[in-house]
Amino acid sequence: MFYYLSGKLTVLESSIAVIDVGGMGYKLTVSGTTHDSLPSPRLSPDDAPSVKLFTHLAVREDDIELFGFYSAEELSAFKMLISVSGVGPKAAMAILTLLTPEKFALAVCSEDTKTLSKASGVGAKTAARIVLELKDKLSKESATAISSGVTSFADVSPIPKNRLSEAQDALVVLGYSRSEAVSVLKNIDANGLELEEIIKLALKKLMR
Repeated sequence: MFYYLSGKLTVLESSIAVIDVGGMGYKLTVSGTTHDSLPSPRLSPDDAPSVKLFTHLAVREDDIELFGFYSAEELSAFKMLISVSGVGPKAAMAILTLLTPEKFALAVCSEDTKTLSKASGVGAKTAARIVLELKDKLSKESATAISSGVTSFADVSPIPKNRLSEAQDALVVLGYSRSEAVSVLKNIDANGLELEEIIKLALKKLMR
């Protein structure tokens, strides 16, 4: 229903942001990552900072909740998390409060269940299920890209196993196609860079 909301940030609490859009205040549940990325609201509504949050509307039998995300990558990570069996919006937001989208992708690709299970309400079994189901989606994404015929096989074949290969998987977790990930990483000199730095550079290029 909503892809994003753009307006004045009038309220910001630990997990809540209110955006005034044309005189109507929209209450959004936000992660700690998004909260820390937003500017402080002003006392006067006229001086409130303008913001844009990507959104996801969750409709349940007894409730409707609007979630807000500072970046499209975080929204993509949220959607992937709630697609995992047994992972609801609350657990997904707990993970994205603990981890940035880049670090979430790294945890999945490196099968780091210990880090994922540090999120509130996420146990070891749930963390293992997240890794299992999302790693499987990565494999399916790779197969789809190769068989689609949109680009040449050389453009979508996996990079030799190293930090670039792990960065490629992380970008797919964040919602980019395998071919997009390979293409942007070909233009990055990864020598001396940590994996998270490679992912951040790739995201900057992809968002231009």
